[in-house]
Amino acid sequence: MVILGLSAYYHDSAAALLRDGEIVAAAQEERFSRRKHDARFPVNALNYCLAEAGITLAEVDKVAFYDKPFLKFERLLETYLSFAPRGFKSFRMAIPLWLREKLFQKDLLTKELKKIAPEVNWLDRLLFSEHHLSHAASAFFPSPFDEALVLTMDGVGEWATTSAAIGRGNSLEIFKEIHFPHSLGLLYSAFTYYLGFKVNSGEYKVMGLAPYGEPKYAQTILDHLIDLKPDGSYRLDQSCFDYCTGLTMTNARFAALFGAPPRQPDDPLTQREMDLAASVQAVTEEAVLRMTRALREETGIENLCLAGGVALNCVANGKVLRDGAFKHVWVQPAAGDAGGALGAALAVHHLTLDQPRASSNGADRMCGAYLGPVYAQADIEARLAAAGARFRVLGDEELIETAASLLASENVVGWFQGRMEFGPRALGGRSILGDPRSPKMQSVLNLKIKYRESFRPFAPSVLREHVAEWFELDQDSPYMLMVADVAKSRRIGATAEEAGLFGIEKLKVPRSAIPAVTHVDYSARIQTVHAETNPRYHALISAFHRKTGCPVLINTSFNVRGEPIVCTPEDAWRCLMGTEMDALVIGNCILLKDDQDPAARLDYKNAFEKD
Repeated sequence: MVILGLSAYYHDSAAALLRDGEIVAAAQEERFSRRKHDARFPVNALNYCLAEAGITLAEVDKVAFYDKPFLKFERLLETYLSFAPRGFKSFRMAIPLWLREKLFQKDLLTKELKKIAPEVNWLDRLLFSEHHLSHAASAFFPSPFDEALVLTMDGVGEWATTSAAIGRGNSLEIFKEIHFPHSLGLLYSAFTYYLGFKVNSGEYKVMGLAPYGEPKYAQTILDHLIDLKPDGSYRLDQSCFDYCTGLTMTNARFAALFGAPPRQPDDPLTQREMDLAASVQAVTEEAVLRMTRALREETGIENLCLAGGVALNCVANGKVLRDGAFKHVWVQPAAGDAGGALGAALAVHHLTLDQPRASSNGADRMCGAYLGPVYAQADIEARLAAAGARFRVLGDEELIETAASLLASENVVGWFQGRMEFGPRALGGRSILGDPRSPKMQSVLNLKIKYRESFRPFAPSVLREHVAEWFELDQDSPYMLMVADVAKSRRIGATAEEAGLFGIEKLKVPRSAIPAVTHVDYSARIQTVHAETNPRYHALISAFHRKTGCPVLINTSFNVRGEPIVCTPEDAWRCLMGTEMDALVIGNCILLKDDQDPAARLDYKNAFEKD
């Protein structure tokens, strides 16, 4: 039985393919189209999944879509009717798109599928899963648990914005929901907008900015914006928001509450913005902790799975883990809408078709999230040669030793190996790497490689067997979705003068033996690296460890600000030549920037729209 899962027409469209319940492939459309958060029908991702499986689209038994468009249309229509006549302008602008992409979405999908396989009656093979059920299925069915509570939190699906489900074996049932317009995800997005960042992409910036501030406005948020109950349920005061019927997230009343209009994207960041970020982060964490504690007490289940966009808030995830209400916590690495494609396929396989689920035996089924394209060595060499690249081909051992030496000498190295990751995090397949011991590396990577704000933190990749020696964590975190503090033994105490610094000034203070991955509050977003799922990346960090005594590398996604993570060897080559990266290791090829033809250099600084 072959099932194709699809998500599309909102943001982060994707395709995923199952064969007899096993994940064969999964990828986001943006990686192929090179359009960040591409929401169009994922034709390129779909074709990749078919190629990976070695089949044609006509051989797919079922196609599963990640939400129910008619329910979404109903929610949109009812929302506007309940607020009428306010919002008529945005309603008039939106209705043609809704009619095409919501009310007639089944027809739209069948037309797209017929372009590829016109001989098939797709109405007989097309199925729809509810949005939050897709998220929950993406979290539970690939998880390492035979039984788990599943908490999904995002902006909004059809009606649900927060849901709780129980998964056992091949069953999954949602038993609690909070409905639109009350949404923890939309509260966070409202502050993302108010702070001058892009909604649906700038939420990471808010989370990264939060440690520079104090949660001075948290009580204001709790008093005026969100009525948060002891069990984590909540309601938002809609008089302060404009996302139901307007063209913005917040309104004049929201601005008056915090004493200023929304920050413009190019305005400087001040301590006020940092304090606002810290405040909404604190409120989000409190809401999630209240929810998880109450659900643990209610169900008695000791395993927790998380999905939905809010589950990408790795700071909150880390606090849930340390809170100890649940014995184990597992987060779907593609927790956002892209993961809904995988969840829809899994929901059809296990719930609609009632197919069994093998016992997990304590291991997850995501294959390390390495579910995207891979390139053979001969293909890599041919592509690089055609692009005009100058490279050497090394044996495995020499390649690892050379790359580790480059990193130990404070070079920035592009690392393109094996299958591309599924989800927003680079996990050693499509990564830019650096030496975490370097006090200048965070600034170099942000300003000269990524072309983004200096405050943005970087994550450490650490050998799983050494994680407890360097961080206050001693369990798996393979998907970079848990935050923990740097071990006290690795920290550097601040002087009285340094302790008195505020805001971005805090960046100047080295806080540990690995300052480039230590955030200003001593935290780090950790990826544990396992020899079983990524042997070559594990070997690289091991070689770096032998040379330096440090089993940690900086790992950031292989792209510049506003660009999707690189997918092909050509994408990687262009990124090397468009930034101040020092080297690229791709397959067994190594390219040094200084060896390249200067005429091949590109200007990547302004090549992509700001994120």
